[in-house]
Amino acid sequence: MPDSERRAKGAEMIAKVYAGDVAVPPAGASAFADLMLEQLFAEVWTRPALALRDRRLLIMGAIAALGEPMTLKNGELTPEQARETLIQLVQYVGYPRCAGLLGATEEAIREAAK
Repeated sequence: MPDSERRAKGAEMIAKVYAGDVAVPPAGASAFADLMLEQLFAEVWTRPALALRDRRLLIMGAIAALGEPMTLKNGELTPEQARETLIQLVQYVGYPRCAGLLGATEEAIREAAK
């Protein structure tokens, strides 16, 4: 697949993954962004073996381990599942690391309820 098609596929997927919260720079403006779109989002996130929800759970674990916040707006998880995921993660990565995800999770739940 040509890079332009991979980039378009990646741009479509990043919009799904981050619910439009991440702006995609024009092609060629950032080698990092181009590579991320063409590989991570066009080739990895679109693989059919795992659903978007399953990938979200894996990413929540990785991001919690790093202590970083993330966007959760796509409704892949119910509020109960999102909260339960944090309860599970905190046992492995610790309370300080999950704290950033707690705020993002509760914000996403409030937004979804509107």
